[in-house]
Amino acid sequence: MNKDGNKYIPYEERNSKESIVYFTKDLSPEGLKKIYEKVNDNIDGKIAIKLHTGEKNGPNIIPSSWVKEFISDKCPTATIVETNTYYDGDRETTEMHRETLKVNGWDFCKVDILDEDGTIDLPVENGKWFNHMTMGKNITNYDSMIALTHFKGHAMGGFGGGNKNLGIGCADGKIGKAMIHTYPEKDQWSISEEEFMERMTESTKATLDYFKDKITFINVMRNMSVSCDCEGIHAAPVVTPNVGILASKDLCALDTACVDLVYAMKKEENHDLVERIESRHGLRQLSYMHELNMGNTKYKLIDIDTNKEITREEAVKDLKPFQK
Repeated sequence: MNKDGNKYIPYEERNSKESIVYFTKDLSPEGLKKIYEKVNDNIDGKIAIKLHTGEKNGPNIIPSSWVKEFISDKCPTATIVETNTYYDGDRETTEMHRETLKVNGWDFCKVDILDEDGTIDLPVENGKWFNHMTMGKNITNYDSMIALTHFKGHAMGGFGGGNKNLGIGCADGKIGKAMIHTYPEKDQWSISEEEFMERMTESTKATLDYFKDKITFINVMRNMSVSCDCEGIHAAPVVTPNVGILASKDLCALDTACVDLVYAMKKEENHDLVERIESRHGLRQLSYMHELNMGNTKYKLIDIDTNKEITREEAVKDLKPFQK
């Protein structure tokens, strides 16, 4: 397995078993509900939905109206969960965070800011950098989790998929996120490239190991700026076409499939996002997840619109240019 995060490994050259990844072009609440039905086994009890709720008025987040309809229909007792941010912004304190949630339309159900009441350390098994990750304390109040992720670029990770949503998004705002981002006595963002990807992935592993088979993953490939939703209204303009929604019980396979779909696009469609991924060495997220036995880098892509296995090229055929 190539450990260079700036080098894309073609599908045929990967040494991995195959998982199942589901796909739909239906970017709507109906598409979200339909694909969830394919991956919702063991999602019961007290359910947490981990998503990126965004900075104030961020233009690219998953629409709150979609999530409201999804929760109402599929998991009416579920709770949206988030943590406070490490950076200065609209969500760095619980008070500011709750105001931002209202602005962005997330006040239709309970939102649990996991680190509001403190932290808890969850073990990281077989980690290179950590033996534990400091999380928002309330994460252990839940029986199962849905990682509902807006797939897009990211300033440090290259791309932000389910791995970033969990690895950064469940770590508490001050201790856990600092463990991932910062060397002691150094600049806040002093850790980058392969080491950053590995630290973030080990944080994700703590959450996966905690929930075991009671966690599932959905990625929405829509409004894919090279910027993360943490940049809000300052995010770079979107130039990559919308693709669809993907879901799996295998996080590594899911994030890998989304990256593969980006690479399967035409050069004029994927140039900016590929440059962002490779310049940050973001592909190390995928190879390290596989090394840590967090899933596979090969998969069968099942189109739930046609109930057929499709190729990556078929999934991104005839994409329409992005329009606001």
